Amino acid sequence: MMNLSVKIDNNSGFCFGVVYAIEMAEDMLEEQGYLYCLGDIVHNDEEVKRLENKGLKIINREDLKLLNNEKVLIRAHGEPPSTYKLAIENNLTLIDASCPVVLKLQNRIKNSFDKEELIYIYGKHGHAEVEGLLGQTNQKAVVFQDINELDIPSLPKNLTLYSQTTKSTDKFYEIKEILTNAGITVNSNDTICRQVSNRDKELRNFAGEFDKIIFVSGTKSSNGKVLYNVCKDQNPNTYFISNTSELDKNWFADNDTVGICGATSTPMWLMEQVRDELLNY
Repeated sequence: MMNLSVKIDNNSGFCFGVVYAIEMAEDMLEEQGYLYCLGDIVHNDEEVKRLENKGLKIINREDLKLLNNEKVLIRAHGEPPSTYKLAIENNLTLIDASCPVVLKLQNRIKNSFDKEELIYIYGKHGHAEVEGLLGQTNQKAVVFQDINELDIPSLPKNLTLYSQTTKSTDKFYEIKEILTNAGITVNSNDTICRQVSNRDKELRNFAGEFDKIIFVSGTKSSNGKVLYNVCKDQNPNTYFISNTSELDKNWFADNDTVGICGATSTPMWLMEQVRDELLNY
């Protein structure tokens, strides 16, 4: 037996956008026993499984084209205009749980596009939120996840820079600086969600307080990768897991203090399972 002292980070777990989407889904599931959801409701397989057991049916855009007269949940990441157009054509009722932070960003990008600004988006290729943002520009914006993807000398002398809401703030300002130093006039819009960027600072403090850190997140979560690296930076004894089966007793020594934290898509019940498993040691 080992004696571990285990604490869950109070600031970890679902952001309000995800809480809102899951509450809407659960209400509808109770009401009608099943519900279609366009794409993973949250980038966490364990939470998706829990909701699928309650009747959630995850569909993709191809499935959506074949669906008629049904209710479909739009998750927090938001959707491009084409999805709303299709819903009207197929008589679908959209239960729209798009996060207000994402909707505001979509709106700003659309306004920039209408003013014929040249739009660059710092974000992950193919990410659900980014697809929704690109849709505001008729796919004309340039998406890049790394500054090295851009050929700086050939960039326009004047551009508008946006960011996916879950990207790293530091990275965003670094990109802006590189472009400005290259003589480009950057109209920059820091559109990173403060619930994500504040978590960065909170996690730095949290990770420094323990011998070991267990970071719980789905492998598809963008901000999970960012926040895991924040912890790892602060505390080299940080381990990434997606569920309790990935825990390894050999990571711990007797009397270790262990902090458990996670992404904005990590459910609290999953972090509690990890805590209970560690306390069994």
